[in-house]
Amino acid sequence: MGTCLLCDTNGSAGGYLCLACTKATVVRLECLPDLYDGLLPFLAPSTTVSQGRSGKGGPAPLPVRAEILDLRGPGGMVGVVEDHLSAVRQERGMRAPHPVGSVETRLKSAVAGLLANMPWIAVSWSEAGTFAGEMRDLTRSVRSIIAPEPAVDRGERLGNCPAMDPSGTLCGAVLWLPRGGKAVRCEWCDTRYPPYVWHQLRVWMSEDEKARDAAEPLRV
Repeated sequence: MGTCLLCDTNGSAGGYLCLACTKATVVRLECLPDLYDGLLPFLAPSTTVSQGRSGKGGPAPLPVRAEILDLRGPGGMVGVVEDHLSAVRQERGMRAPHPVGSVETRLKSAVAGLLANMPWIAVSWSEAGTFAGEMRDLTRSVRSIIAPEPAVDRGERLGNCPAMDPSGTLCGAVLWLPRGGKAVRCEWCDTRYPPYVWHQLRVWMSEDEKARDAAEPLRV
């Protein structure tokens, strides 16, 4: 059993992508035309966001949002997908595709071409991991514009984790106390600080902060 080039699990059955990553990549490809369409309402800049200086002499607002125009343009989403399709067809000894029509039409055609080749990509293409990763990143990038995830309230920032590993290395990750939480857990080293050690925790964090401040001039 081989290792999946996307998630690094031992589940690719001798190919390059495991079944789960293959299915996820298929879904991402199928979503691309809808994501492309979903960007259109966001093309115009928001009238609620300041475009710079106001009043006479201020710069005129851009007619469109450049980052979205780039994604919807010939070198954006469609360019990424077409490049991968060209690489697949070249690797398979097939004639290079000849893009025709609008950007939307070309995107749908390139997506269809990659979907038709997904069985071969997952099993036989050594670049499958790079391809699947770029499809994941592309869909995430577009989704972050269309439907951004709400900010997560992590609670109160306490300071830096004072735990040390067996070698004496300080963890230093940021500690957060969730709203209404009764315990503090370091998300990096998993050290837990129950309420009865919070006073000592503050002492440790204060000592570490003083040590960092004292060492700061040495780094300059």
